Amino acid sequence: MSTRLLLYEDNKQLRESVGALISFSEDFILTGSFGEVLSVEEQVKTLQPEVILMDIDLPGMNGIEAVKKIRAFNSSIYILMLTVFDDNKHVLDAICAGASGYLLKKYLPEKLIESIHEVMNGGAPMSPGIARLVVAQLQQLPADQANKYQLTAREKEILASLSKGNSYKLIAAHFSISIDTVRTHIKHIYEKLQVRSQTEAVSKAINEKLV
Repeated sequence: MSTRLLLYEDNKQLRESVGALISFSEDFILTGSFGEVLSVEEQVKTLQPEVILMDIDLPGMNGIEAVKKIRAFNSSIYILMLTVFDDNKHVLDAICAGASGYLLKKYLPEKLIESIHEVMNGGAPMSPGIARLVVAQLQQLPADQANKYQLTAREKEILASLSKGNSYKLIAAHFSISIDTVRTHIKHIYEKLQVRSQTEAVSKAINEKLV
């Protein structure tokens, strides 16, 4: 069964190009395509996509605000940001708001389908530049906040690794543990943070200074 996608992009030509790329894949189906996000809540609830492709710079309301609006009623949907630049504060703001990752528009033809698969498999497409910004924020967190949820040292390491956009498989390889062990640690992290997804966990870690 094809995965349902929803696209928000104000450039009509690019919107049509992305739609064409998706149409060539048997794995995905585009359920809707819009140039602005003023009705995003109604559209998401009606069309029920599993993945949203979201431009950051949109008229009326930007993609970051749209992500916040979506996260207010849906914490599990995957949201992949589309952006021209990979090293600005807007991308970091989008991730902190609850985006699952992002993709540079110049790489859409080569990377779009791969990035959608990656995000659905537990990864978070992210450039080294943005990953460094995320990690820098995590490293500045005070110790008293770290104890708030009683995360173990290994749980903090895995949460930081998630924040870099690493998949379960990469985390397992990095720490020389099994994928099942990674899943167990992440389950405990979710329980302690009282969240239900990787996006929520990473966002909470950054916004509440947990690690």
